[in-house]
Amino acid sequence: MRDLALRQELADRGIFFGHNAVLATDQQLARWGRDWRAAVNDNPHLAADAAQVLATVPNAGAPSLFTTIVDPKVIEALYTPIKAATVLGGEVQRGDWTSDLGYFPFAESTGQVASYNDYGANGEVGTNANWIPRQPYHWQAFKRYGEKQLARWGVAGIDYAARLDRALSLTFAKFANKIYLYGVSGLINYGWLNDPSLLNSISPGTKANTSNGVTWLSATALEIFNDFKALYAQLVSQMGGNVQMDDAMTLVISNTREPALSTINDFGVTVVDMIKKSYPNLTIQTVPEFTTGSGELMMLFLPEVEGDQTVIPAYTEKLRTHAMVTNASSWSQKVSAGAWGSIVRRPIAIARMLGI
Repeated sequence: MRDLALRQELADRGIFFGHNAVLATDQQLARWGRDWRAAVNDNPHLAADAAQVLATVPNAGAPSLFTTIVDPKVIEALYTPIKAATVLGGEVQRGDWTSDLGYFPFAESTGQVASYNDYGANGEVGTNANWIPRQPYHWQAFKRYGEKQLARWGVAGIDYAARLDRALSLTFAKFANKIYLYGVSGLINYGWLNDPSLLNSISPGTKANTSNGVTWLSATALEIFNDFKALYAQLVSQMGGNVQMDDAMTLVISNTREPALSTINDFGVTVVDMIKKSYPNLTIQTVPEFTTGSGELMMLFLPEVEGDQTVIPAYTEKLRTHAMVTNASSWSQKVSAGAWGSIVRRPIAIARMLGI
């Protein structure tokens, strides 16, 4: 009945359907909604000539390009701390990029006395000098960039040329730090950790908890302090009495052993507090490379003896920039540097303990 009434109403308005035309029900219209394609698939005879049919491919909206941002803050990658020169008191320049060999003198005073006599000619003083040879190692690197390359990085908001300068400085600093620590194989060039003049390391004391051997991993505060005290006693022995507890000293351990210094004793006092109270002018430093293949290293040394720096990290050229080479649409520049390693002036002022 509904179909007949609707057909009559439409006919009164001049709209006529074929004899076999079927009108959609309210349920069908609710199910199809605005999806005329589904309606046609559901009912092939549906008259949908007035429905909107897309001539283009449907999409979900604007391209992601227009909804993407780039943070202008560039985050730098973290690298192992470069600490050799800082811990040793600073690096110095010796020679320049033309130097091929260096001698570092070490002098010793000599003398003997004799009983006084108006006519006697006995008694004499003198000096003896050793000339310690070292060979520098020189290295280089290039920075290269093209005109279009700079422009493309610039569009992204990054100064590529400045980033190369930063990378070059960091690379050179890390390489120099490695030479200051280990020297260069094949040359008379030694580092702070492997100079042949260094005295042998001593071993840590026995621990009550032997699950981790003699290391600090399960040691008590007193046991850790006793290891330090034994190292100081070794330094006193090496220096022949030329060191006291209130002298300026530097204690160096690895970053992995530094937490052990916060171990507390039965009275709530940390190892650091115990050390600082007994040795007021002691400075504690951490160097990652003190975690060695042979075990954890601890070093106690005097930064200066009689005004002379105990160990000097020495370089010939810190960073030498050579001529910029201009090509058709690119540039390149060589940068070089050189180092002697670390010159250990007073090996007796350095005491070491391996295996903490």
